Amino acid sequence: MKTANDTTSAIPSDFIRNIIAEDLKTNKTRGRVVTRFPPEPNGYLHIGHAKSICLNFGIAAENGGICNLRFDDTNPIKEEVEYVESIKEDVRWLGFDWGDRLFYASDYFEQLYQYAVQLVKSGKAYVCDLSADEIRRYRGTLTEPGKDSPYRSRSVEENLDLFERMRSGEFEDGSRVLRAKIDMASGNLNMRDPVIYRILLAEHHRTGDKWCIYPMYDFAHCLSDSIERITHSICTLEFEDHRPLYDWFLDELNADCHPRQVEFARLNLSYTVTSKRKLAHLVEQGHVTGWDDPRMPTLSGLRRRGYTPESIRKFAERIGVAKKDSIVDIALLEHCIREDLNERATRVMGVLRPLRVVIDNYPEDRMEELEAINNPEDPGMGTRKVPFSRVLYIERDDFREEPPKKFFRLAPGREVRLRYAYFITCLEVVKDQQTGEVVELHCTYDPETRGGWSPDGRKVKATLHWVSAAHSLKAEVRMYDHLFTKTNPSDEKDGADFNAYLNQNSLETLNSCCVEPSLAGAAPASRYQFERLGYFCVDSVDSSDEALVFNRTVTLRDTWAKIEKAQMRRTIADGSS
Repeated sequence: MKTANDTTSAIPSDFIRNIIAEDLKTNKTRGRVVTRFPPEPNGYLHIGHAKSICLNFGIAAENGGICNLRFDDTNPIKEEVEYVESIKEDVRWLGFDWGDRLFYASDYFEQLYQYAVQLVKSGKAYVCDLSADEIRRYRGTLTEPGKDSPYRSRSVEENLDLFERMRSGEFEDGSRVLRAKIDMASGNLNMRDPVIYRILLAEHHRTGDKWCIYPMYDFAHCLSDSIERITHSICTLEFEDHRPLYDWFLDELNADCHPRQVEFARLNLSYTVTSKRKLAHLVEQGHVTGWDDPRMPTLSGLRRRGYTPESIRKFAERIGVAKKDSIVDIALLEHCIREDLNERATRVMGVLRPLRVVIDNYPEDRMEELEAINNPEDPGMGTRKVPFSRVLYIERDDFREEPPKKFFRLAPGREVRLRYAYFITCLEVVKDQQTGEVVELHCTYDPETRGGWSPDGRKVKATLHWVSAAHSLKAEVRMYDHLFTKTNPSDEKDGADFNAYLNQNSLETLNSCCVEPSLAGAAPASRYQFERLGYFCVDSVDSSDEALVFNRTVTLRDTWAKIEKAQMRRTIADGSS
């Protein structure tokens, strides 16, 4: 099996890799490729981060380079150790290793402060007393230039004194900021004297109360890249307009290392939001049970739902790297996990909505063990024994008292096959006298059809899964659907907030499910295919030997595979016309 760092497979090609190849060819980076994955520890990683992780670590590995893991921890108000640890766990789970290259922007706080002092001394930064609202008003708009702060003309000496006093904690929270002195008439709003330091009287998760001023992201990020001697700073498109500022800081400070910033389109997934702010809102408002809720697009949520790191890496590879934002169909992500689990998941039988079946001509005191295949895609996974007895459970949806057209499963007088077992025929239907609900079926079996095949060659049109009632295990099964009802819930053109599109039916909990006894003691996070029903995962939080809990990872129906086949048919038709 290939690992995340296996570079023997074909290396993908895209505009970022082409840029790096050209830089290596011209010796622009002196043969070095150093990338970094720089999350802010203010939330859990999501599927969009997985794309960035695979890209940064992948490019480094392909070119014999290295990739750092750096936490851009410049906002103590929103950052927590919990997020730091979860991010490290997620990167490892995806299959990547940063070795001894774990860094924090907070490692560089003193150096960053000295860089800011250098800007002040060169007349390129000043202390401003405007409030945050006033700074926004002075900034101007896309069509109107900004206007200078009344504090922009302060002397170097005054600015140095005020900035030092800001550091010493002499001023109130938010009362003053340090701003770069660039151009208030610039067509790029990011260049209109951006704030580079602010007063925050908050304790930092690593530095404690040592600092009461903290650098802004744009200032700390580029300089952290430079300090770590990054060659290519790969980021998403929303930072494209920030690139001139990135370069300005490095140029004004005569940085020894000036990384090249390259932007790519972030991952937008249908029926999903990937804004950490919005994901935090879902958690805080109780719309989900936490960051690892299996409906969440977080890596911890996907892991708990049963996704494998291999499937997510394959997904990242398939969507590629683009220059323009678009929405990726979630069906492709689901297709990738189906492909992966189809090869590795053990097949078992489970009944989600049980209907009792009594086989009248099967001896009451008899039980036999039938052989079942663990995975037809991998004969090496062998077989297992499943118990068969007089009383079984089948899926309620597999029976119709009055079957509609093209319904070939069980009905009165009809014969069907039980998977790995026998042919049975329904003879009698028992109903609840008060509700009229079907509660039990009485059937007969043909003992000559053991294994599910008839010696006389007669055929049936349906094969049903089942479990032995006496030997089955009770289980809770959680059925998940998309968290949102709209393809792009972040699109607010119609004036609606993304909360308006929350799917109230995104979770259905089934408490009376029955599964075959081979699942006794199933390990947390182990994955299975429930035959005919989909892929399921043992919940890593709530499941135990006493109470089995399964999460449905994905259904068996593959929308994306149908899309690919349709596209292939159209391509063939176009080529032959």
